[in-house]
Amino acid sequence: MTYLKIDQINKSYDGDKAVIKNLSLDLDKGTVVSLVGESGSGKSTLLKIVAGLESRTSGEIFLDQVRISNPKEKLVPGYDEIQLVYQDYHLYPNSTVEENVTRPLLLYDKTYKRARVKLILQLLGLEKFKEKLPRQLSGGQQQKVAIGRAMSLEPQVLLLDEPFSSLDTIQRRELIAELREMFQKLKMTVLFVTHDLDDALQMSNELVLIQNGRLIQRGHPEEIFSNPKNIYAAKLFSHLNPLPGKTDSYIRPSDVQLFKTSGIAAKVVQKQYLVHFNQLTVQLQDGTFWFVEDKKRRFGVGDRIHIQWENHREIGPVK
Repeated sequence: MTYLKIDQINKSYDGDKAVIKNLSLDLDKGTVVSLVGESGSGKSTLLKIVAGLESRTSGEIFLDQVRISNPKEKLVPGYDEIQLVYQDYHLYPNSTVEENVTRPLLLYDKTYKRARVKLILQLLGLEKFKEKLPRQLSGGQQQKVAIGRAMSLEPQVLLLDEPFSSLDTIQRRELIAELREMFQKLKMTVLFVTHDLDDALQMSNELVLIQNGRLIQRGHPEEIFSNPKNIYAAKLFSHLNPLPGKTDSYIRPSDVQLFKTSGIAAKVVQKQYLVHFNQLTVQLQDGTFWFVEDKKRRFGVGDRIHIQWENHREIGPVK
């Protein structure tokens, strides 16, 4: 049953071009969904609208069948049940980790407050850092504090707005793994916004793609990878090689097979070492350049190779 319902949301500023266009999205309780889109696609604006912190031009938001009001309709905008975590932490610099997590609970019963903060620090592995100030923490630890502060109110929905954008690769990978496990354990409903597909894939098994304020596709990553609705969805996963003689049809580098004698002739013009394969730039006889993956690291610059692919791996036509 739908728990968070985003129904035909439109948003424009002062009559200008719409930022969000007729966007609808339903989330079941306890699900983690990754919302992926390029910068300026309306992702962050949508989260603020869902949290009740930004007015929508039209459309409605419902949480467990209760309408979420626009900010002007409430004395204090926002909802304890829906918490938004920003990418720049918003921590109090002169307050300790424990004090930052406790701040939303200042008016709560002291016994409950102590128990809740203790649980949050345990869940996020912050117990030994509770007396430290934000500047004494790593970026990943600071982001944990920001998430912990949002969770202190026991929200029904957690909205994450590009929370890992300022972290390095190792910090990001480790934090995503920790959070995913915690969200599953607590059965939290999470909408995670990012422009980074790798982050999205590590966080959840359900993707929602947004482009220019419109929802263009939703589904399991494998489904979207194999059957993208448009060229943007297709390119999110990898480079695309244009198929000879087929308009708006492509093959992914990972689906191209390399041979020494059988297939379409090509010449290796560049080789780049990557973790799991060598990425080759090859030139076909018609002058077209393709990217292909040399998983066995057999070929070098100047080599003549032949390429093949299975027809069912072709993508398109897509625009």
